[in-house]
Amino acid sequence: MKLVFWGLVGILGLVLVGNALWTPLKFLLRAAFCLATGGILLAGVNLLFGHWGLHIALNPFTLLLAGVLQVPGVILLALLRCFFV
Repeated sequence: MKLVFWGLVGILGLVLVGNALWTPLKFLLRAAFCLATGGILLAGVNLLFGHWGLHIALNPFTLLLAGVLQVPGVILLALLRCFFV
């Protein structure tokens, strides 16, 4: 009986610790995916529109903005580049 109790306590501890470690890991994986998506989108825009002088810098801010907002974010960055730079 004592062994079953400690086994259940151990499983509960693993579930709690696993959940506590999974939440920040899930956030970091989502942020990495957004950065990768933004990099692909901005690289594509730079390749397609580079001939006409539209170059958007690849830095963490623009990558994250393009990754989170995706196509509207890239359009926003292109408009900001055209009007303010």
